[in-house]
Amino acid sequence: MAETKAKKTKKSVKAEAAAPVAEVTARKTKKSVLKREKRDAKKEAAKTGPQTAKLVNVPSSPRKMRLVADLIRGVRVNKALNILKAEPKIGAAKLEKLLLSAIANWGSKNQDAKLEEADLFVKDIWVDGGRQLKRLRPAPQGRAHRIRKRSNHVTLVIDSLNKAGAEVVTEEKETKE
Repeated sequence: MAETKAKKTKKSVKAEAAAPVAEVTARKTKKSVLKREKRDAKKEAAKTGPQTAKLVNVPSSPRKMRLVADLIRGVRVNKALNILKAEPKIGAAKLEKLLLSAIANWGSKNQDAKLEEADLFVKDIWVDGGRQLKRLRPAPQGRAHRIRKRSNHVTLVIDSLNKAGAEVVTEEKETKE
């Protein structure tokens, strides 16, 4: 009789162990569904949110490119294009082309919106150092000096000032006052 009780307890232990496993698998599917929903929401937000354009391995020093990039940071797109067209520095022509590419990226993601009504501005722009080509230049007395030919990577982010969420927030502020 003691053996049957032991068998029953083993079976009951197995049954009890199986119940949490079922709950754990239910939780796993629930987590995976949540993950998928979160990923899809992020993709939807990316469709209408800010757009980026990248320029890689530009053969000029990052310091020179930052001087031009600082001119257009936080400026509306139309004014930034005018600034870049009038700027005589080497990086200006490349940044102008990059800005036009970012505008095209925004237009492809927001096909229903008009460019004039969107009121786009340069949300952020940064210049990172790229690879360096190391060369040697002859120096006096049989020595050599190292020449570093620098390059840079530019990332440009544009966004729209006119958003549905932004309009609601401004209306709420007006009603509170």
